[in-house]
Amino acid sequence: MKNLSPLLLTILTFALAACTTRSISDSGFDAGGGRYGRSPTALYQGELNEFDVLGIDRGARPTEEEIARALATRQPVTIKRGTSVMLIQSGAMMPDDPMLKALDKHYTVTPFTGVPAEKSKGDSAESYSRSLRLAAARSGCEKILVYWGTLESARENLATTAVSWVPVVGWVLPDERQRMRIRLKVVAIDVRTGQWETFLPDPLDDRAFSSIVNRRETDQSLVGVLKEKAYVAAAEDVKRHFGR
Repeated sequence: MKNLSPLLLTILTFALAACTTRSISDSGFDAGGGRYGRSPTALYQGELNEFDVLGIDRGARPTEEEIARALATRQPVTIKRGTSVMLIQSGAMMPDDPMLKALDKHYTVTPFTGVPAEKSKGDSAESYSRSLRLAAARSGCEKILVYWGTLESARENLATTAVSWVPVVGWVLPDERQRMRIRLKVVAIDVRTGQWETFLPDPLDDRAFSSIVNRRETDQSLVGVLKEKAYVAAAEDVKRHFGR
């Protein structure tokens, strides 16, 4: 393909199906200035490490007795209506507003940063997890809810497989059908005991049509719609799952 002209390469790029995955905390379109390339936003510093959040030391060597004792003392995590909850969105300074509003209907929600902190020498996953629980305890929160999310998009070109030459100025490529899916993962942590439970709400998807002149707006509109739908559904799922 090295002999193809830049214009033909561009047309072929749009003609091919493409799949990308991005965090709900870094969901901008084309931030890097390329047609489909993206770079992290200025505030985005990556995701929280699930091992750190849960206090799992990957270098530890637990004994069989410790495993048996943990299993014997295991209690399901429950979150009753009205419970004070610290809410954390991985990768974001603040949880998205639709999630805050959706959960606030059932719990007393305290937002907390999900931006990962720089680790110092000697820091361990257990120390981070305990610090998180201490912060929650000092704010009066009995539970911690941490959630991660990814946006997966699949673009399908509706044009025929034939390649047509078009002028560079004033060109409009055939409309493109854009389908996107959002997947969330929620971890509930009991502040007092440190016991935790993971929950996966059902993924949601939606689709939209766009052309090259409005692809960014269509993309971000679809992201907003999906997030709101997913957060409302996830809040109801959390209430049913942990309200046992």
